[in-house]
Amino acid sequence: MTRLLGVGRVTFAALGVPNYRRYIAGQSVSLIGTWMQMAAQSWLVLTLTGSATALGVIIALQTLPVLLLCPYGGVVADRVDKRRLMVILQIAMGVQALALGVLTVTGDVRLWEIGGLALLLGLNNAFESPARHSFMLELVGAESLRNAVSLNSVLVNVARVIGPALAGVLIATVGEGVCFLINAASFAAVVASLMTLDRRALSPNPPSGREPGQLREGLRYVRDTPELGVPLAMMALAGALAYEFQVTLPVMAKQGLHVGATGFGLMTAAMGVGAVIGGLFVATKGKTGLPTLVIAAAAFGVVLLFACLAPDLPLELVALALAGGASISFMSTGNSTLQLRAAPRMRGRVMSLWFVAFQGSTPIGGPIVGWVIAQAGARAGLGLGGVSALLVALFGLLALRRLTPGSLRPLFALGAR
Repeated sequence: MTRLLGVGRVTFAALGVPNYRRYIAGQSVSLIGTWMQMAAQSWLVLTLTGSATALGVIIALQTLPVLLLCPYGGVVADRVDKRRLMVILQIAMGVQALALGVLTVTGDVRLWEIGGLALLLGLNNAFESPARHSFMLELVGAESLRNAVSLNSVLVNVARVIGPALAGVLIATVGEGVCFLINAASFAAVVASLMTLDRRALSPNPPSGREPGQLREGLRYVRDTPELGVPLAMMALAGALAYEFQVTLPVMAKQGLHVGATGFGLMTAAMGVGAVIGGLFVATKGKTGLPTLVIAAAAFGVVLLFACLAPDLPLELVALALAGGASISFMSTGNSTLQLRAAPRMRGRVMSLWFVAFQGSTPIGGPIVGWVIAQAGARAGLGLGGVSALLVALFGLLALRRLTPGSLRPLFALGAR
């Protein structure tokens, strides 16, 4: 029992920080609503159009601003009070969800309206995400950062279990619009948590000022720091082609396995269950650095290929649970590695590039995956993701072989050979 309690203290160490407990309580409510909206929006688009390509385009619209503007969002995050910025942008996200919910409930929603609101949400994300990711170190400190990032990933995936499962029930009974309205209301929890944090216990970085050329400075910093550039490059490829589950899973449920909205909810929830287990393992035993990132990418690729080939729903759920565990290990390791190794005054800009690599690559990858599915069938999207993750692992392995202690710079010669 003593040993078990000791493991629990290690696994949940960041919860010893009062501000983190308050923050994660607000996030837990909001994230359930967010996952409900993501699942309902994908199902709504697929129902209106029957097209995987249209679904990919809507998701691309939601992430295109991240690709174009998120680096500047990182500049803004380094300049201002991150907590205040997050409060303003979380409120704006709630208004977007409310508008989508009203349009859907009244029966007037059109595809172009979904696309327009998705674009607005993407604009918001381009500035909110760099602030949120870089705020974590100010909230918990360096000692608890890796644990806090892992627990946050666990929370995201607990919400992934609950949100889509609730969405599947609500879609089948009262329709997609209610999911959007519930998400709009859920933003009140995270705004309240941010407003009531003990600001004396925060450790904000000094603002970077407003000198010209700060965006170029951040890009040069990453270019000249391979221990940051390589994980970002790995996530860029994986984010574009392996993390397109908003495109692949609803199509796999509807056209590949023929299991409907309930099956789609179970598939998304299975990924969440696996990710929760994987996230708790990383929180307890996880390490940062490129070797761990390579192992996680390889495991992710193998289990995605398993999901591609699974002949029925039970085996698909097993494969997706394994994929959830591997994917969260890859994301948490990369996120923690970048935050711990980035200079404090550059952290907002570095984390903005992480978010560009993860979600900003979707405008490129989403339509590609949608087109591949349209040409080769529902399973092809998961297969493409599996192959991509294995290529990411190979790139990381080649990078590791070229690294020598005390000198990481030669790694960038890789691209010229």
